[in-house]
Amino acid sequence: MGNAELLAELSEQAAKHYQSFFGTSYLFNKTSLAAFKSSIVDGLTLISNAVEHKERPFTGISPQDLAEKFRDVDLDKPHHSMSRALNEVNELYLNDAVYFHHPKYMAHLNCPIVYPAIVAELILSSINSSLDTWDQSAGGTLIEQMLIDWTCERLQLGSDADGVFTSGGTQSNLMALLLARDSYCEQHFIHSVKQDGLPLASSRFRIFTSSVSHFSVQKSAAILGMGYQSVVSVKVDDDFKMDIEDLILKLKQCHEDNLIPIAIVATAGTTDFGSIDPLIEIAKVAKMNNIWMHVDAAYGCGLLTSNSHRHRLTGIEQADSVTVDFHKSFFQPVSCGAFFAKSKQHLKVVTHHADYLNPLSQSKEGTPNLVNKSIQTTRRFDALKLWLTLRVMGATQLGAFFDQLIELTLNVFSLLKDEPDFEVLNQPELTAIVFRYAPKVLEEKTLERINPEIRKSLSKSGEVMIAATKFDGRHYLKFTFLNPELTLSDINLVIQKIKKVGQSLSVSEAPYNHQ
Repeated sequence: MGNAELLAELSEQAAKHYQSFFGTSYLFNKTSLAAFKSSIVDGLTLISNAVEHKERPFTGISPQDLAEKFRDVDLDKPHHSMSRALNEVNELYLNDAVYFHHPKYMAHLNCPIVYPAIVAELILSSINSSLDTWDQSAGGTLIEQMLIDWTCERLQLGSDADGVFTSGGTQSNLMALLLARDSYCEQHFIHSVKQDGLPLASSRFRIFTSSVSHFSVQKSAAILGMGYQSVVSVKVDDDFKMDIEDLILKLKQCHEDNLIPIAIVATAGTTDFGSIDPLIEIAKVAKMNNIWMHVDAAYGCGLLTSNSHRHRLTGIEQADSVTVDFHKSFFQPVSCGAFFAKSKQHLKVVTHHADYLNPLSQSKEGTPNLVNKSIQTTRRFDALKLWLTLRVMGATQLGAFFDQLIELTLNVFSLLKDEPDFEVLNQPELTAIVFRYAPKVLEEKTLERINPEIRKSLSKSGEVMIAATKFDGRHYLKFTFLNPELTLSDINLVIQKIKKVGQSLSVSEAPYNHQ
């Protein structure tokens, strides 16, 4: 027997020994298809039962009580049984999960998801393509690129625009400030940060954004070595939009202090208020000062498919870069975000050629390796979720969902305005309303005690999930509507529940709690 035959026989014997000891290899391939299909059916049954019988968005369980359920779990002792493992998942996760599809979930920017995207999740997880290089993804590369081109066209960024899928808004905003910083250094200092590191002047770099923009602007500035100190907070007007006069004033002050403005970050849909900054005016200011303009449209990107409100994004086409989160107002599962640059050449900042992965020769041949424009290497095929959604439903249906939610939010705003026991802080532009329980007979210190307690009481009951925020030193409650099946009567019931809890708390002697 030759060496090759001997090795083959030994390999076959090892495989048989493995099978006899473990029972199955659990690897997904043609020999495990029957077990795979059976497991998928079991998993679907578990999910269906959870969704069908879920009467509340949350059970109200405390972190301590839920952690107690994990006390006897030993990860070194597997079940060797799919049914037993799924029962454990049900007990440890599904029973106490927060369900965003429930009509009484109206807290954060979490949307119910469309089921074509869930089918796509199953497909992309099963095949497990990595979208970094062509030889790991093939058609996946072309699907993502076509969706990037489609979104660039919706944004009206021009024929030279390009982008890449990301994990979400925070990563996209990081990319925006990375490109803004490096572009400024190259243009004004003839300096490559990529090659030579930060220039001495980097401590003087300044980024301008509104006082109600997303915290990821500060976080990104810190990660990029410019520090929190580089972010200049611009005042907002009565509609919680960036105040152009204050922006101009602070830019002027920046120059007088020998500091260096490098970027303005506008927001199209702030997290708390859904407000959209004056994009046209900001674009003029950015152009006048020859600095980068980024638009964080993680929330407001739903307007790209709107049949009635697309004009609210007018001016976004002048941005140098844009953040989009499909897992917010496109009703996609997380994660499904994207970053776009008006000029594709700026994306070279994140390109690094590695001989084993994306050699320069492939680039010269025109091989489309998406890793050349991403800060990630290994990357999921999240684009398939949006692709299947558009091919099954179409963009018009997604836009109709968002239009419906905007109309509903305006109706809720009118409802709250007519309620004497409530104070509404913002007239909604998208689908968020900030308000508080504020009967005129109660003192301010009582209102400050009651409103945080209302949210905590509702969350503990599990009946209703709403959010809370602070503005100008005061506590507020917040509705965020991203469920197209919500009705005005659903929300009115929640408003009455808030009133009932508020009335109960206003006569209680519970101590004031800031949390």
